[in-house]
Amino acid sequence: MQDWDLLLTDLNLAAMTEGSGSYGAVENAALAVHDGKIAWLGAAADLPEAAVATTRSLEGRWITPALIDCHTHLVFAGNRAAEFEQRLAGASYEEIARDGGGIMSTVNATRASGEDDLMRQSLARLLSLQAEGVATIEIKSGYGLDTLNERRMLKVIRALSESSGISVVGTFLGAHAIPAEFKNNTDAYVDLVCDEMLPGIAEDKLANAVDAYCEKIAFSTDQVARVFATAAEYDLPVKLHADQLSNMGGAELAASFNALSADHLEFTTGAGSRALAEAQTTAVLLPGAFLTLGETQLPPVEQLRDDGVRIAVATDCNPGTSPICSLRTAMTLGTDLFQLTPEECLAGVTRNAAHALGLIDDRGTLETGKRADIAVWDINHPCELSYWIGLNQLSELIVAGATVG
Repeated sequence: MQDWDLLLTDLNLAAMTEGSGSYGAVENAALAVHDGKIAWLGAAADLPEAAVATTRSLEGRWITPALIDCHTHLVFAGNRAAEFEQRLAGASYEEIARDGGGIMSTVNATRASGEDDLMRQSLARLLSLQAEGVATIEIKSGYGLDTLNERRMLKVIRALSESSGISVVGTFLGAHAIPAEFKNNTDAYVDLVCDEMLPGIAEDKLANAVDAYCEKIAFSTDQVARVFATAAEYDLPVKLHADQLSNMGGAELAASFNALSADHLEFTTGAGSRALAEAQTTAVLLPGAFLTLGETQLPPVEQLRDDGVRIAVATDCNPGTSPICSLRTAMTLGTDLFQLTPEECLAGVTRNAAHALGLIDDRGTLETGKRADIAVWDINHPCELSYWIGLNQLSELIVAGATVG
């Protein structure tokens, strides 16, 4: 006879497994947990005999994999509400950046902030996401842009996991913007990233992956390729901000390094989409940034579908281009702006988001052997998770078999 720590009964589940039909749905189901992992799930009529420590009825609620926000810049100080007003008055993101605003204004605020204050501001944003069912979140550095402050950001990112009880994946984004002290010598800053920052961060295991911003106002393909080649020397996987404002060949560059993900992709071409498919690189779409910047160039969703590219959805939570602390809102925007289906959006914040972080073997679907990260919802059908705006239907968040929040 099997031994289970927890048995959840009287529920409907959306397993979100690949090729499992509509949502991988099973009604009148049950799910068992042992040692923090899913030990059994399926139709209640097929429930085997087991010794169970605790049994709980979910009274007809739906469960899904806990949500995963696979692209955020959540750790920063201050905000950029004044730039929001400038954009409403007609200024472009590029114009604001060239006038000393944009990312660099957040860099200055973050450098000036004490660690305790940075932790306090960031934890509030993290808890907002957790309250909507997020159990795993990726957070990038990139607002330090020098060795001391990039390391400080990554330490805060790691501490957030300990404070919140949910999984935080840290990504080193030293190649995010060109700091003022290197304004006329971008290659020298890339030298600093590759020769000093990355080796120390890798040695101290401060990051799980390396990201870069490939764009005219940031770093060239050659410069990003150097950062990624250095990351490979330290066995760190890579991700890329690609083709957001122009076609720089970012998708192809990401694919050439077998990146976990290529993110934004508004200007990605058919060749870029095919390259992502061949490399099995996940496309991460960020509708919050698309909305905030008033963009008109849609990412090539139909092309990505046709090529079989996995599509994830994330908040891109940041102070300048996507001030969104709601993954549920990002899902709704994914349907309204990008014409993703509700099922694609739910897959985009569960299964495909796990792929984008290299975590699919451990989470992202409801399957035996995976970590028991489960969101319990007061809904009548999973499509409601992309339908409502501002209504939080989360009943309970379970992380590794234990309720959090």
